[in-house]
Amino acid sequence: MTPVDIVLIGRNEGARLIACLDSVQGQARHIVYVDSGSDDDSLHEARKRNAKVVELDMSIPFTAARARNAGFDALEDPELVLFIDGDCVLASGFVEVARDYLNDHPEVGMVTGWRSEIHPEASPYNLLCDWEWHRPPGEIMACGGDMMVRAALWQAVGGMNPQVIAAEDDEICCRFRKSGHTLWRIPSGMTRHDADMLRFGQWWTRAVRTGHGFAQVHHLHPDYFTTECRRAYVYALALPLFAITAAAAWWPFSLPILGVYALNWARSTAGLRRDGIPLTKARYLGFLLTLSKFPNLIGMVQFHLRRLTGRDMRIIEYK
Repeated sequence: MTPVDIVLIGRNEGARLIACLDSVQGQARHIVYVDSGSDDDSLHEARKRNAKVVELDMSIPFTAARARNAGFDALEDPELVLFIDGDCVLASGFVEVARDYLNDHPEVGMVTGWRSEIHPEASPYNLLCDWEWHRPPGEIMACGGDMMVRAALWQAVGGMNPQVIAAEDDEICCRFRKSGHTLWRIPSGMTRHDADMLRFGQWWTRAVRTGHGFAQVHHLHPDYFTTECRRAYVYALALPLFAITAAAAWWPFSLPILGVYALNWARSTAGLRRDGIPLTKARYLGFLLTLSKFPNLIGMVQFHLRRLTGRDMRIIEYK
């Protein structure tokens, strides 16, 4: 039976890390926990559960990509590696299903499953995360940070890019595919995630981070995140400028622009309703999806300013 090792990453996750560590017990050959400067009991709790602990040097700018690389490098002769975040709980049975799929499909380099929110009812922002996680099974372009990957493939592409501060999982998936491997989402529960996102400001900051990821990964792989970047430029830059110009001539000229946003909101709301979101919540989530282009654009501008000025790519934290 092909051995599976697990790499967890986290910082100050508290009870969420304990739940994560407990959920992976007995499901892997080795468990590595990579800590990014926690000042709670994370290190103690990980060692108490027989995880190998790696403490990152926090004098170097932190990224999740750097943490996952450190976790992989701490493994001995890995073959299959499951990466999950420390705010997730591993679903029982996923390791076996994912391992069997990779063993039966040698052309597949990485598999993922379904992630769901533990408390989608706690806030509309958690609910939006839960909706975003649920995507159809089958061949995919990329996935989030929860994934089981062949160690040989990870080594062949050189691991994650530690300079990518957001969407680092999308970026490595681009390189997985370009190496000739296919990527799959299998119809199996994988992890339960605790976003713990309860305030509008947290959602806004997360959307800024997402935009930074769009721009950075698109810069590295011009064929990826093209639509996402275009949407931000159109809805958060071109249309507002056009509306301001039109209003300066005669204010009614700007009204059709408002209609464009209303149409985008209506389409987003309809899509959420088709996925089973109740009407009142779908309307608000649709509003968030429409509004998200503005913080996305801010994040995209931040990336390009950092790139052009040579500043460090530092993480954008939302909780």
